[in-house]
Amino acid sequence: MPRLAVYQGIAMAKRDYYDILGVPKNSGDDDIKKAYRNLAKKLHPDMNPGNKDTEEKFKEVNEAYSVLIDPKKRRMYDVGGHDAAQQSGRPGGAGGFSGFEGFGGGDAGGMGGMFGDLFESFFEGGRGGRHGGRAPGEDLQYELEMSLEEANEGGEKKITFERMENCSVCGGTGAKPGTTPQTCSTCRGRGQVHVQQGFFAISRTCPKCSGRGTMVESPCSSCRGGGRVRVNRTLNVRVPAGVDNGMRIRLEGEGEPGENGGPRGDLYLLVGVRPHELLERDGQNLILTLPIPFPLAVTGGEVEVPGLDGSGKLKIPAGTQSGQVFRLKGRGLPGMRSRTRGDMMVRVFVEVPTRMSGRQKELLKEFEKDSNEGDYEETRKFAEKAKRMEKK
Repeated sequence: MPRLAVYQGIAMAKRDYYDILGVPKNSGDDDIKKAYRNLAKKLHPDMNPGNKDTEEKFKEVNEAYSVLIDPKKRRMYDVGGHDAAQQSGRPGGAGGFSGFEGFGGGDAGGMGGMFGDLFESFFEGGRGGRHGGRAPGEDLQYELEMSLEEANEGGEKKITFERMENCSVCGGTGAKPGTTPQTCSTCRGRGQVHVQQGFFAISRTCPKCSGRGTMVESPCSSCRGGGRVRVNRTLNVRVPAGVDNGMRIRLEGEGEPGENGGPRGDLYLLVGVRPHELLERDGQNLILTLPIPFPLAVTGGEVEVPGLDGSGKLKIPAGTQSGQVFRLKGRGLPGMRSRTRGDMMVRVFVEVPTRMSGRQKELLKEFEKDSNEGDYEETRKFAEKAKRMEKK
């Protein structure tokens, strides 16, 4: 049953705060903040001028967030509902505008933290918006494909990717050579405009100049007034030995340029290691499935084993069975943070010939006559288990 609250003398059903934000009751703070930001951007009065219904929903969302983001209020709400949450706002049970205690003071649990998050991400244009519009550039991602041999050795790889650069014709101003950008008449060069919302005075990015503070009246023909052009950039990047599939390598400052002189973003190399035709990777270890002839498995001997660091010898004991695994120490991949190498796990399977001469068949029949049950331990165990099944 929804709880009732008295509003201007009328008893009204008050919605559950979790339902208002659209989050489950076990949500963490990050999920609550994300849900609030999305709703606040959508419902803010500046985005819906004159819409009373949206304005009421905006207030409802703010109220729900102010309670659920505050650990104390949230506990009280979970136990006693809306009334308990409002009673927890001030000492002595005073409710009203208790959620505004932290405004301007950085209280993460109150309206200060709530509006601080919202203003930074929405009204001031995101990262860096509080500082004159100097926002960092966007990050880029490049898919770096390599072989298992290259991942084993590491070294330099040449990559070419696209990114934005300041236009060389206008020097990044966006204005035709010989002209200069003019100060924006709306924000007077500040890049922000002030808006009165109720008893709040807030700042947001200037809609006319998009936060730049200037306007280009005669655009550059090369960049069409944008101040930037997309170019190819080539880099020689150092890839550490032992890099694994799915790892990311960060190249600081190689992303898109920032806004209004802000720092560049970063470039992330997403590593993709191609499957090997013989070797399978398991962390630093390598797995090799090795076929061996039937006579070698019976009599024993040595066999050549390929690896990333060259081939080597593996001793096969007499009587080796299919599926048996041998470990070759240090024949795996290097660690990225240590000098120790992994191992190579050699899993053998015994290959039986599909074509035999008459002489070979005769020799095998003679071999079978000279054999007894004790020579085949697994066969004997299987037969005993099968007999027990028949008796049940």
